[in-house]
Order: sequence, then structure tokens, then C-alpha cells
Amino acid sequence: MIFDKEGTTTIVFQEHIALNEFLKNLNDGYSKIENDHIIVNLFSFSKLTANHILEFLTLSSAHRESGKSFVLVTDKVSYDEVPEEILVVPTLQEARDVIEMEEIERDLGL
Repeated sequence: MIFDKEGTTTIVFQEHIALNEFLKNLNDGYSKIENDHIIVNLFSFSKLTANHILEFLTLSSAHRESGKSFVLVTDKVSYDEVPEEILVVPTLQEARDVIEMEEIERDLGL
């Protein structure tokens, strides 16, 4: 698992590993990044479905409840295919934009 820190945001990605192993590693390493906004780059997984994305829901919900952003990045599943409780965007730039917008909303108390 690779952590790429950019300010208060950490981008997490992995090459050549099964999704369930990736998720286990993410949960195991979560304590290292729990105070950051998290972008999970899923581009290395060629066969993703909405059900795969839902496996991140528990971690995403807990992280978002702590006042931090959690965004999944993939072009294999659209945001229309998953519940609104989990954020899915097609590019890393959109993930950064979402985090910026959410920070503004938190600052404004929205």
C-alpha cells in the first residue's frame, strides 16, 4: 500500500493486489492517516462494481463522521450507482476539488 501525502490529504493506492487485501491493508494502516482527508485511488483495479465500492462504506462513513473527507476515485463505477453516503469521482482532480468544497462547507458550518 502506498501513501502519498499532499498537505492535509493522503492519496492511497496499490498496484497488483486483490481488492479485499487492499481493503484489509487500508484498515490496518488507517491509524497512520486517520487525521487526513483521504483519497483512495482505485485505478489499478480493472474490474470494479458498485458492490466492490460498497465495501468501503463503513470506513468512509466513520472517517466522514470525524469531520474529514473520504473520496474514492475510479472511472469504472459512477456516483449514480452507489448510495450518496459514499463519494465516488472519476479523476484525482475531482477528488481534490470535492475535498476543497467540503472544507469550505465545514468552515462555514454547513
